[in-house]
Amino acid sequence: MGMDIQRGLERFHYVTDLAVDGEDALALALVNPYDLLILDVMLPSLDGFEVCRRVRNAHRMYPILFLTARGEIDDRVRGLDLGGDDYLVKPFAFRELEARVRALLRREHTVSSAILTFNDLVLDTQTHEVRRGSRLLTLSHREYALLEFFLHHPRQVLSRTMIADHVWDGEAPYQSNIIDVYVRYLRNKLCASGEPDVIATIRGVGYQLKEETP
Repeated sequence: MGMDIQRGLERFHYVTDLAVDGEDALALALVNPYDLLILDVMLPSLDGFEVCRRVRNAHRMYPILFLTARGEIDDRVRGLDLGGDDYLVKPFAFRELEARVRALLRREHTVSSAILTFNDLVLDTQTHEVRRGSRLLTLSHREYALLEFFLHHPRQVLSRTMIADHVWDGEAPYQSNIIDVYVRYLRNKLCASGEPDVIATIRGVGYQLKEETP
């Protein structure tokens, strides 16, 4: 079932990870900046309710959709009380699942602030205007997407795989240096007037948006 859902979502161009049990699901959920988590209640090792509880206790606030055969009212209430945003009972039509996924992602984007800031960096997601202090920056589409991803996850170490999945929709070959090239382009524009570099290279891993190290 999990692989069928994954294949179905990927046909709609969603980038997905599949966990085989609750321990794997929790580990992935606490490390990766997901837009949405879909949980089966009856997972091995840790059930979906416990995964949800621990995710919320760790202050991960992305939407959570329960997708399970447990459809009793008490189960639904428990899932929502633990921090779930929606609850879909099996069997279900895949069209309904995809519609609920779209609705949750729209809701998440709506509640997010249109203005992203970090130190003297300001990005307006509605007008796509980017400023560093009083200076207006002109960024390419890919540079803008890269900076927006960094600003959504300040101080978090982002691996090249995570960047490729979110900025290139998984199409950027991890073995090439295309991500490093675009980070260099972005750095050059952010620091064109001698401003401090706020993108740190984490050797062997990826990059991190962070305050300048004295």
